[in-house]
Amino acid sequence: MSGPPDPRAETVRRPGPTTRARVGQMRSGTLHERRDDLATEEPLEIRIRSGSEHRTVAITMRTPGHDFELAAGFLYGEGVATPAGVASIAYCTDEDVPPQARYNTVTVRLHGPLPDLPSLDRHFVTSSACGVCGTASLDALRDRCPPAPAGQGPLVSPEVLYGLPDRLRRAQGVFGKTGGLHAAGLFTPGGETLAVREDVGRHNALDKLVGWAMTTGRLPLDGHLLMVSGRTSYEIMQKALTAGLAVVCAVSAPSSLAVELAREFDMTLVGFLREERFNVYAGAHRLTP
Repeated sequence: MSGPPDPRAETVRRPGPTTRARVGQMRSGTLHERRDDLATEEPLEIRIRSGSEHRTVAITMRTPGHDFELAAGFLYGEGVATPAGVASIAYCTDEDVPPQARYNTVTVRLHGPLPDLPSLDRHFVTSSACGVCGTASLDALRDRCPPAPAGQGPLVSPEVLYGLPDRLRRAQGVFGKTGGLHAAGLFTPGGETLAVREDVGRHNALDKLVGWAMTTGRLPLDGHLLMVSGRTSYEIMQKALTAGLAVVCAVSAPSSLAVELAREFDMTLVGFLREERFNVYAGAHRLTP
C-alpha cells in the first residue's frame, strides 16, 4: 500500500460489533428510558492490490468484527482470490483513505496481476440485506463447480440436525446482546461446533465463516455441515458451493433458485429446521435412517 501509515489513524475509534444507545421502553402504559445495545452497521470497502495498482471491488454494509475474514471470504466466493493467491490482508492506509475510514477499508494484496472483474462492476455497492446478488450466474458456477461425484459429502442423522439451531444460537454472543444479527455456523457431521460468525447480513456472516476457513487452511469444507439463520437464498447456496459444502441447513425457507442450485449440484438443502422437524428440498440421500 502506498504511503506511510497516518499517525492520526491510531487515535481513531475502531468500531465494535455493538453500539450503545438510549431507548424508550413502554411498560404497563408508562414510557421508561434505558440504555440498550444495538448491532453496529457500518460500511466496509474491500480493495485488492498488486504492486502499485489497486481497485475497489465492493462496499458492503456489515457488522464490524472479523473484517479480514469477510474480505477474504467475499473474494474467494466471487472467484477473485484463492488461499495461495493472497499475500496479505490489512486495514488500508492509502493516502486517499481518511484516518476515520481506516477501520472501514480493507486491502487484500494479491500475488500476481489484478484480475479482470467486469462482473462486479454493476454490483459495486451492496447492502446488508441482499448482498452482491447474481454476480455468479448458474453458467459460471457450472464452469467453476461441477456437480459432486455421486455419494460425495457427509452422511448425517436427523438427530444431529435437530440440535444445530440451538448450537448456533448458543454461539451467538452478539445476538444475545442485541437480538439483531444473522449467523452462519460450521459443524462436523456429529454436530460439533467448529466456528460461528455473526453479521447484520446473512451473506456477510457466511463470507466471514468461509474467510476463517480460507485463512486457516481449511478449504475446501467438504465433510462439514453449514447452518444459517433466516432464509436460504441463491447467494447463500452459491457461497456454500464454492466453499465445498454439500449440506446446508436453515431455520427458515429457501428460495426457488436456491432449491434449483442445490438439485443441480447435488447439495443437500434443509429448511424450516426447528423443534425436531425440517423439510428436505434436495439431497435426501445424505440423511441416515
